[in-house]
Amino acid sequence: MSLSRFNPFKKKTNINVVSLRGVIGDMGRFSKGLTIENTAPILEKAFSSKKPKLVVIQINSPGGSPVQSELIYNKIRALAEKNNVKVLTVAEDVAASGGYMLMCSGDELLANKSSIVGSIGVISASFGFKDLIEKIGVQRRVFTAGENKSFLDPFQEVKEKDVEKLIKVQKSIFENFKALVEKNRKGKIDPNQVCNGEFWTGDQALELGLIDSNETLTSYLNKNFGKKYTLRPIESKKSFLKGLFSAKGSAYDGVTGLLETLYEEAFWSRYGR
Repeated sequence: MSLSRFNPFKKKTNINVVSLRGVIGDMGRFSKGLTIENTAPILEKAFSSKKPKLVVIQINSPGGSPVQSELIYNKIRALAEKNNVKVLTVAEDVAASGGYMLMCSGDELLANKSSIVGSIGVISASFGFKDLIEKIGVQRRVFTAGENKSFLDPFQEVKEKDVEKLIKVQKSIFENFKALVEKNRKGKIDPNQVCNGEFWTGDQALELGLIDSNETLTSYLNKNFGKKYTLRPIESKKSFLKGLFSAKGSAYDGVTGLLETLYEEAFWSRYGR
């Protein structure tokens, strides 16, 4: 063995790991979603602490706010370029919709064969209560300044012009999402095949070019760094006093917490959770 190649005192490569888990967006007081506000500090630390060679971002998210998704995506890419650090994104159970947008912040994308990946599209869902309130004798009274302020009012008949407006908005958001994916997966995907709102398992996503590998994180790191690396989980500090004083015991808080939980579960349920 050549002594010039063997150095027992050589420092191991620092690899920082961040976990982004949950619905994307402000979910309320009881269900903390992923936002640029609460992810930026931990991301900044991940890209600067101990001068990492690689930042691993583990993602488990069914999506949510398209704005917050893109803000977090942009933050990751800006930090990667500023610090000249490579990014590896890893899908856990689900990386769908906005969760897949976060995946696209990686220079390389990994997912388990059974992970749920994709859902590149935009959705809007609501309920209509017009017949219900008429049946129970409730009168709906709405006063607006501006003819479109009662846009898609759930207590009125659906107006065709409102639906057309919503579709235009969704199309604009979708085209932005699609362009972001095409930029990251340039030459690897057929946009017409994958940018349609459908989601796939990790092994199917590999065949479609949505990810780069189904190998495990350990396997990837051993292959690329030869076991000469140190994994450093980067976590945010939780304030005990903040948690103590934010806890309430009123019935209102209980109902609010339940509604927020149901709203959050609606995101996950689309992907079999």
